[in-house]
Amino acid sequence: MKKTITGVALCALLLALGFPADAQQLAKIPRIGFLSGSGDPNTPGLQLDAFRRGLRELGYIEGKNILVEYRYVEGRVDRIPSLVAELMQLKVDVFISGNLVAIRAAKQATKTIPIVMVSTADPVTAGLIDSLARPGGNITGRPKRKKAGISQGGRPADITGWSPLGHFARTGGGECF
Repeated sequence: MKKTITGVALCALLLALGFPADAQQLAKIPRIGFLSGSGDPNTPGLQLDAFRRGLRELGYIEGKNILVEYRYVEGRVDRIPSLVAELMQLKVDVFISGNLVAIRAAKQATKTIPIVMVSTADPVTAGLIDSLARPGGNITGRPKRKKAGISQGGRPADITGWSPLGHFARTGGGECF
């Protein structure tokens, strides 16, 4: 009888250890804050269309494995600081904008959230970063229509993709600023 009770107790213990009582933690879904300097929710524009297409090509599905919080300036530059503050309060994992006023506002609002600059402006001349080689701070990206830098092999480095976690896929060994 003691052997039976001991056997049942041992089986119960092993069964209990095999099924932890804690609920499985859900994976955190990355959240992007996207502030568009053009367009509106009804007609978002080409930049946003390209952004969404890029997410899909990388396997991200909005609402499923990535969340995007969109905000639009809608021609009212005075709204930018409040829109940026709203996105920062949502604790986005990364902030994206091509609008220099928005990038400056984001730089002032946070030192920890990565800011991806998608602009034709020179970030050094605009005073957003110290230099392309050593930008410092939390601003990254690549000026449009310019090379990101020179790779270790002496070839121009080119950015091929973007991850919503703030990391760029690189070719040629180059770096973003």
